[in-house]
Amino acid sequence: MTQISILGCGWLGLPLAKSLIEKGFWVNGSTTSLEKIAVLKNEGITAFQIEVTENEIIGNLENFLKNSAILILDIPPKLRGNQPENFVKKIKNILSFVENSSVQKVLFISSTSVYADDNSKINEETKPQPETESGKQLLEVENLLKANSNFQTTIIRFGGLIGDDRNPIHFLAGRKNIQNPDAPINIIHLKDCIGVIESVIEKNIWNETFNAVCPFHPTRKDYYTQKAIALNLPIPEFDFSNKSIGKIISSTKTETVLNYTFQKTNL
Repeated sequence: MTQISILGCGWLGLPLAKSLIEKGFWVNGSTTSLEKIAVLKNEGITAFQIEVTENEIIGNLENFLKNSAILILDIPPKLRGNQPENFVKKIKNILSFVENSSVQKVLFISSTSVYADDNSKINEETKPQPETESGKQLLEVENLLKANSNFQTTIIRFGGLIGDDRNPIHFLAGRKNIQNPDAPINIIHLKDCIGVIESVIEKNIWNETFNAVCPFHPTRKDYYTQKAIALNLPIPEFDFSNKSIGKIISSTKTETVLNYTFQKTNL
């Protein structure tokens, strides 16, 4: 039975761990919170309290990786607020432990923010041109992992993450002067995030990069207006004074190479 370590059992990592356990995998999971250790254990996850910073690793990362064939890196950059971190340095701190472990394959959760908003249709052959600091650091980590010959790496670039308990309309409701009303949305439901990750593992497809967004691209105005009405929230107001900029992310490679069918298309 294959053992998998998931570094970061948060909004995506915890339900992913539960799903993998249901499919027969052994799962090690990490959290930075002592209080959440009991939550992980209650789901059958072998729980570790681990915090990775730019300068140190707090917790037993060696034991966390021990006997695992696959490592899933699901710790997004924290670049907002008064103390933005150097995400690249954090990942570099992990690498020596991974290189000296049983891990043979790394799955890195990245983002479509590595692509520029240039009103084009984008696939995995499109050259990444990140415009945000988060996108720049994610791309640097992608390249860092792919260049490491001690393990195989697959990258999954997710669009905006949504779920039954998570949708940007809760933040946008009632707001005014929202930019880029005619830009297409690129989002993916939690259920499909898990489905795509499990497809990579089950089909054993490594040294690849996949975009993963639902093949559903209404404009921001149309989508968030309809979502506000459906949830009985104040309708946001958009700024049409400037030309909208955005992109359409294609997930055709995910659908063909992984033979994956998106389950949540009515978002």
